Formats: sequence, C-alpha cells, structure tokens
Amino acid sequence: MPKSTRFLKLTSFVLIVILVGSTLFSVWFYRLATTPLNLPAVPSEFSIEPGSGLRRIAEQLAEAGILSNEWSFILLAHITGYNASLKAGDYQLTEKLSPLDLLKYLTRGKVRQYAITFLEGWTFSQFRKALDEHPALRHDSDKLNDSELLRAIGAKESHAEGLFFPDTYFFTRNSSDLTILKRAYQAMQQHLETVWLARQEFLPLKDQYDGLILASIIEKETGADNERTQIAGVFINRLRHNMKLQTDPTVIYGMGNKFDGNLRKIDLQTDHEYNTYTRFGLPPTPIAMPGLASIRAAFNPAITDELYFVARGDGTSHFSSTLEEHNRAVLKYQKSSIKHSVH
Repeated sequence: MPKSTRFLKLTSFVLIVILVGSTLFSVWFYRLATTPLNLPAVPSEFSIEPGSGLRRIAEQLAEAGILSNEWSFILLAHITGYNASLKAGDYQLTEKLSPLDLLKYLTRGKVRQYAITFLEGWTFSQFRKALDEHPALRHDSDKLNDSELLRAIGAKESHAEGLFFPDTYFFTRNSSDLTILKRAYQAMQQHLETVWLARQEFLPLKDQYDGLILASIIEKETGADNERTQIAGVFINRLRHNMKLQTDPTVIYGMGNKFDGNLRKIDLQTDHEYNTYTRFGLPPTPIAMPGLASIRAAFNPAITDELYFVARGDGTSHFSSTLEEHNRAVLKYQKSSIKHSVH
C-alpha cells in the first residue's frame, strides 16, 4: 500500500477519533452543564465565604448538599470563564438549577437579603438593642458610646436621640451595624431637608432640629393618625403664645429608668430639662424617632386656634380652644387622671 494511502487512512482515522471524541465531549459537557442539580431541599440555603477561591467555593457547595461532584463543577467554571467572577454571600435557591445556571447565579451575586425594622416612636436605646440582637449583622458599634458612634458615621450632632429614620433596612450577612446606622441617619437628614423646604411660613421653629424635636413629641402623643396635624397645631400655638407645652411624654423620657408606668403629680412638679410642665419651650433634644407623618405635621401643622387636648380613652383626643372647655373635657374623659392631657 503506498505511503500516501496509508497516511490518508491514518489521517482520516485520527479525524474520525477527534470528531467522535469531540461529539462525546460535547454531549458530556452539555449534560454536565444542563442537568438539574439534586438539591437537598427547596428552598436551599448556603453561604460562600468572603475570599473563597473556586475550589473552596465548590467545597462549600458540596458541604451544603448542592453539589455531588466538585471537580466537574470546577471544570465547568473554567471552561465557561465564570471561575473568576463568583461572588461571596448568603444565597437561597428557590428552584432547581443546572450547574451552568448556578454559576450564572453566583456571578450575578443575587445574595440573600436580611432585614431589620425600626419602629416609629422607638427611643435610640431601643434602636441600638435591635441592632445588637440581630444575628446577621457585624457588631462594630457595640463598644462605642453614643458620641463615638455619631462620630463614626459622620454625624454632626452631639445627642443621638431622634436622628435615625424608622424604617425597614435590607442588608447582606456580616454587614456592619454602622452601615445601617449611617443609612438611617442619612435618611432622616434627607426627609428633614425635604420637609423643611416645604414648611409653613412663620413657624416658631428656628431650624430643622427644632422641628425634629417637635415631631418626636407629636409621634408620642398621637393616638389616631388623622390627628397628627391637629396635635401639631396645638403645640405650635402654645409655642407662639409662650405657653408651656405640658406634655407627658417629655416628662416620662426625662425620668428614664425611674418611670414605673405611672405618672404622678410629683413627677410633673419635679423640674428637669425635659419637664415641659416646669419649663417653657421645646426640650433640648428629641424624645424618640418620629416617622415621616409626624415630621410633616411638625412643619405643616393644622391652622387652628386650639390650645389644649385630652385623650378620650378610645385612641382619639378632644381638642379645646379655651381652658374652661378643656377642664370640662378633662372631667368628662379623664376625671382624676391627667395622663396625655395638655393643660
């Protein structure tokens, strides 16, 4: 047989082997890439540690029961070019995925989001307690006092009360609690700036911080949402007439741990900087975290001549323009109680 013929046959054989091999590899690769993974459960949760290389990522997926073959996943990641783009974080698979889909999913970094909610009317101590107790946060603020914490997030104020906007904040596992604090602080600053620019003219408030203090009082005094602006109108009128605000929540706040749930006459007569029964004007700081509705009410109160209100006992208040009418309302609704009554 001529050498040229043997060469051609050998070449044809090699090409056939290569073609068959390529076909088999393509079939194997396609199945490897597209066959759904046998997840241990749906949904399945797993974590990729920060700084993990591809091999360690495959190990973590195997430990979580997501992968049964680490090396095929590693090979697939190299072939597809996703090996250098996988992102760390907590993940949750809500449906079965193929290995290729899983690689794309890890590349997009759609990590599981955690949430923390701060309620309107909370004090800063309640705010910090919620942060400290959240297991998914990194607690960088736990050894900082309030002043140090404010400096750490770039706040200009010296007192933390009321500076943080009550809302639900989402984050990924191991986020710093300082990040949440800064976001809540900046959110409050943005809301104050927006509402301040749209405020009523000639309010007896010298700046945004005064409005924040008033908003915190409105938050604590409001029993019915539709009364916020009316309550704000009463307090604005009292400030304009140089009348004491005489509001229980400020006294309670100033009492701190001494408050046992009962506000007594002696408590109203004991002077301190938050006692609006003994001192004129606003207290020195907010007394809670006000929500947006209370902030808006403080800067845009109802136009009214009312100077007093007293709780009816059903969550609403009776408003009066004269002391005589107010005293009658107190006798009717509160009798000997003076709680939540502005005199």
